[in-house]
Amino acid sequence: MKDNNLSRSENQASPQKFLVVEGPIGVGKTTLATKLAQTFSAQTVLEDAWANPFLEKFYQNPVEAALPAQLFFLFQRHKQMKELQQSDLFNPHIVSDYLIDKDCLFAKETLSADEFDLYQQVYQHLSIQRPHPDLVIYLQAPVKILLKRVRNRGRKEETLIQPSYLQRIVEAYTHFFHYYQDSPLLIVNASGIDLVNNEQHYQQLIDKINSIQGGRNYFNPLSL
Repeated sequence: MKDNNLSRSENQASPQKFLVVEGPIGVGKTTLATKLAQTFSAQTVLEDAWANPFLEKFYQNPVEAALPAQLFFLFQRHKQMKELQQSDLFNPHIVSDYLIDKDCLFAKETLSADEFDLYQQVYQHLSIQRPHPDLVIYLQAPVKILLKRVRNRGRKEETLIQPSYLQRIVEAYTHFFHYYQDSPLLIVNASGIDLVNNEQHYQQLIDKINSIQGGRNYFNPLSL
């Protein structure tokens, strides 16, 4: 029996059947993707970063551990994309916290030239079929805010993240989405809003998602 007291943002129908939430470390993409999945009664496809045994080593010594860490993520994402292809991608609805294209984004920033060449050979050999999202939600925030959020999460491994590394990742994301045209895009200013605990902000986001027909879109509830 359904609860008649559910808020407007729960159990709604989404016009987009495949939603992706993206953004740099600490911006809140996994938390938002999980909440969107609950709202739209969707299946989640989430990146399991902490299953990567090389991640802490990478934060400790990026030069030595970048390649195995990156390859682990590549194989993990390839497996998830393959499982999606073998299932009915469009039934039920799906919300993911990563775009498969971002794997190359991180690889370019973390690998040496020779390592990146090897990575590209592996990537091409895997022949990853990339499903195109109906909508990509790109969360933006300054490095200072991202670092604060990362520290507040209290994960031991993330205390090793350097501001200079996070700055490079933010710039890489900015460049990537400046030219991104594969799917409709919603760029969200996530620096001063709370899409998880502030129901007004979250409902405004849901309304915006439901209104998008295509192209490049922007969301900043603080300016509304």
